[in-house]
Amino acid sequence: MMAVLRVHHRRLLRPRPHHLSSSSSSSPWRRALPRATASSSRLFCSQHAASPPDAPSSPSIVADLLDYLNESWTQFHATAEAKRQLLDAGFTLLSENDDWDLQPGGRYFFTRNMSCLIAFAVGEKYRLGNGFNIIAAHTDSPCLKLKPRSASLKSGHQMVNVQTYGGGLWHTWFDRDLTLAGRVILKDADGSFNHKLVKVNRPLIRVPTLAIHLDRTVNSDGFKPNLENHLVPLLATKHEETTVNSGEKNSSSSTKVVHHPLLLQVLSDEIGCRADEIIGMELNVCDTQPSCLGGGNNEFIYSGRLDNLASCYCALRSLVDSSTMPEELSNEKAIRMIALFDNEEVGSNSMQGAGAPTIFHAMRRIVDSLMHQSMGEGALERAINSSFLGIIYLSTGSWDVSSAVGLISSQI
Repeated sequence: MMAVLRVHHRRLLRPRPHHLSSSSSSSPWRRALPRATASSSRLFCSQHAASPPDAPSSPSIVADLLDYLNESWTQFHATAEAKRQLLDAGFTLLSENDDWDLQPGGRYFFTRNMSCLIAFAVGEKYRLGNGFNIIAAHTDSPCLKLKPRSASLKSGHQMVNVQTYGGGLWHTWFDRDLTLAGRVILKDADGSFNHKLVKVNRPLIRVPTLAIHLDRTVNSDGFKPNLENHLVPLLATKHEETTVNSGEKNSSSSTKVVHHPLLLQVLSDEIGCRADEIIGMELNVCDTQPSCLGGGNNEFIYSGRLDNLASCYCALRSLVDSSTMPEELSNEKAIRMIALFDNEEVGSNSMQGAGAPTIFHAMRRIVDSLMHQSMGEGALERAINSSFLGIIYLSTGSWDVSSAVGLISSQI
């Protein structure tokens, strides 16, 4: 569940421009975690006093990566954090439902499903037919997800039913301080619906293992859990069952029947709404242990979700840093683009995945908008023929984007 990424301090611990540094008020982890002292053994960002002697005092790329990882518990939070950083850097948010009025030298982005993001910067010397330079990654990672009917009672305890998402090392999820995060759908008083991100910043659930005297052969035969029966997190003791039953009887909402009222209350307290306003949710099980630096020389990053959030961060940082100032696009002839997709871990064949024609549609709209009434015969085809799509991934896990590559090449 936790992976290790080696950090090369001299190359990566470099300051970021102050106007691009992450806001200290934006990260719940930055607010919640105590600042380390010189004797601290765990570093949550490189601003701590225990940073390497040659590290600058201003925020570094390593510190920002740790902040990004600690913000991005789910694909929704990873996209929201990328959105925040792009807005802070001066990028313009577009809507896929509106007309686009793009200009050479402009920087833009749009999101889809709150879990997929496309961002791009247009070179000032762009001409119709010039290509796109694209970096792609994905926002989702293997995890446990809450089932649509999560409430269950077992052996005098309230449990939450979960399902596996992607190809994870599921034995590593046992005996950890877990919580829930993701997206909740609320119904407003006027009958409209809106989406809220939620992140419960405390240990909320746990998947316990048996004591050794109840499983004597585990060391010789190995730990072989049944994922359907054994991988069921514990939420609370059964003394809340009275509340569960009374809540189900008195509620007209089907959500209260399929989810423990206690869970709904925890989520509503976190969001700041009434429990009966929650009509749907898409929640991931998350480890509360934050990403940090470790090792004898603080040369490692200990973190979950490195596949593929580290790649998302590198793509995002490369686009922002290479197009922050107007003069950085003054000699650019191409269009710089990043694509952060969702659902790679389960095949990418969704409207927010790499299997969707998202990139192709974006390229077509960009070219059409930049024509500005001029006639550009075969402009899109020539642009695709001159484009390059690069995939960045970790040695701990790669991304199969053959669907996205095939989509673009098939349009040539």
